[in-house]
Amino acid sequence: MSLLITAGALAPLSQPKSQAAYIPPVSTLRIGLYYNTSELPSANLQNAGGLGSGFEFGYYDDNRDFISIGAWTDENSISMVMDRNMSWYPGEGGGAGEYREGMDGGPTLGCFHIQVDAWYETFEQAKADAEYYSDSFIKYDSGLFYIMINQYTTRTEAENAIWEKGLAGCSVNAGTSNTIAVVRTGTNKLVFEFDYGSARYLGVRPKRINDEKPETWFKGYKYCGGFQYARRNGELLTVVNYVNIEDYVKGILPYEMNNEWPLEALKAQACCSRSYALSSLNKHGANGFDLCTTEDCQVYRGREYANDWTDRAVNETEGMYVTYDDELCTTYYASSNGGASENSENVWNETLPYLRGVIDPYEADVAPKIPNYYWTITYTPDQITQRIRNLGYSCSTIVSIAVSAYTASGNVFSITLKDANGSNYNFTKREDIYSALGVPTQHFNIGNAAYVAGSIFVNDPVQMLNADSVFYAIDGAGIATTVPDGPMYAISELGDVDIVSGEGATDEDSRDGKINGVFFISGSGRGHSLGMSQWGAYSMAEYYGMDFIEIIKFYYTGVDVG
Repeated sequence: MSLLITAGALAPLSQPKSQAAYIPPVSTLRIGLYYNTSELPSANLQNAGGLGSGFEFGYYDDNRDFISIGAWTDENSISMVMDRNMSWYPGEGGGAGEYREGMDGGPTLGCFHIQVDAWYETFEQAKADAEYYSDSFIKYDSGLFYIMINQYTTRTEAENAIWEKGLAGCSVNAGTSNTIAVVRTGTNKLVFEFDYGSARYLGVRPKRINDEKPETWFKGYKYCGGFQYARRNGELLTVVNYVNIEDYVKGILPYEMNNEWPLEALKAQACCSRSYALSSLNKHGANGFDLCTTEDCQVYRGREYANDWTDRAVNETEGMYVTYDDELCTTYYASSNGGASENSENVWNETLPYLRGVIDPYEADVAPKIPNYYWTITYTPDQITQRIRNLGYSCSTIVSIAVSAYTASGNVFSITLKDANGSNYNFTKREDIYSALGVPTQHFNIGNAAYVAGSIFVNDPVQMLNADSVFYAIDGAGIATTVPDGPMYAISELGDVDIVSGEGATDEDSRDGKINGVFFISGSGRGHSLGMSQWGAYSMAEYYGMDFIEIIKFYYTGVDVG
C-alpha cells in the first residue's frame, strides 16, 4: 500500500511538460498560380458542377480577408482579361480557349466604352439604372460604381456611337493599365470591370450553393477559395489563389504522395506540408504571394486528384504542426534519400537542430517500387572537362574524380576533381556537387562502387579500414576465415560484383573514378536528403505499422507534433 501511495505522490513530478499547440499567424495562404514569365493575357474561371453558382467581386485586404463590394454575376463561366482590344481563340483539340491581344481571332472585345457621367455608391443602384441602356455593364473604379455601355475597338467608334444614340452626359472611357475586364467566356459580352489603381486588385470568388464548399475550374484544375487578379506591371495578369490552409494541404497531398498510399504516411505528409507552408510565408512576397505551385515550394494542384482518403488524412491532423522548442519547424522533405538523410549544414548553410541526418533502413524495403531509385551517370573526360569549364573554371583535361569527404551519415560531403596539370577543383555540399556532377542526391560513389584507395568502410559509413587491415569472411556456418591474397569482391547495392581490393583493383578501375576510361558515378535516392523521405514514410506505415507521429519523429530530431 505504501508503494502505491509513494508512486502516486511522485507521479506529478514525472509528467512531461505540456506542449502548447502552435497557433498560426494566418489561416489563409496566397498561392501564386501564374506570375512573372507565366503571366496571362486572360484567365478563365468556371463553377464546378453543383459546387458554386456565379461569382462575386471584391478585393483581398491586408489581412487576407475577402472584402465584397456587393458586385456579382450569375454567369458560370467568366474570363478576366486586360482592358485592351482582345480576341477569343478557341482551344486546340477541345482544350480551353483564351483571349489574346489583337483583333484577328473570334469574337473581339474592344477596350473603348461609353461611360455615363454619374457615379453610384452601390452596385445595386448602378445596376438598376443600367437597365435603361442596352449592352451595359457596371465598372467599379476606386470605390464608386459607374454605368458603362458597349465596347468598341477605337475611340472614334465610341464617340460616333454617343452622337448616334443621343447619349448626352456620356463620355468615352478606355480604362488604365490597371483595369481588368470580366467577360462571359468565349464572347465579347462584358459583365464587369474593376480598377482601383495599384492599391487594390480584383478579387473573385464563387457564390455558394446552400452549404456546399464551392470549387472552381481554372486551367484544368479544381480549386477551393478565391482568386486575385493583378496587372502588376501594367500588362499581363498575375493570378493568385487565396485558400484556407487546410484546403491548401488537401490540394497538395495527392500530388506530393500517391492518393492511395497508407493513411499514416499521408498524415505525416499533411503535417509536414502544413508546417512547411506556414514556415515559408511570403517566400514569394516580392510577387505578392506566399508560395508557388512547384517543387520549389510544394506541388499544389487543387482538388482534381484529392479523394476521401487524402481528405481524411488532412481532417485527422487538422491544425497539427511540427515544432521544436515551441517554434515551428521548416519541415523539408524529399522523395527518397538513398539510405540516409542528412544534417542541414551539410546540404545548405543553415544548421537546424531538428534536421539531423539519420541512417534510413526503411527505403530498402520499397526500393523496387521507387522510380529511378538507383541511378548512374557517366562522363567522358572531355564531357566532364567542358562541364567544369562551363562553371567558370579554366581547367585542363580532368583526369580524376574522387570523393574527398563523407558525412557521418555516409553521404558525400565534398568531391575533388584533378586536371592534367595537377590542379585540384573542390566542390562541397549539395548545390556545388550538383553543379559539378549533376547527381540527384549526395548518396553516391565514384568509379568502382565500393573502393577508393584507403577508403574501405565496415559496419557504418564512419568506421574506416586502413590499407594494412586484415580482412575476414564469415561463411554460412558462422566461421570467420581470413581472405587470401589476391582480388577481393563485394556485391554492391546495384547487384553488381565489384573488386574492392587486391591485384584487380587498378588505378584505372578505381582510384581515378573511371571504369573502362569513362567516369562512372552510381548512387541511390532523389532529392536534397533533408527531413522526411516520402518513400521511407510509405515503408514505415505499410510494413512496420508505424503511425504518423512515429514517422515524423524518426526523420526530425527532437520535435513535437501537435
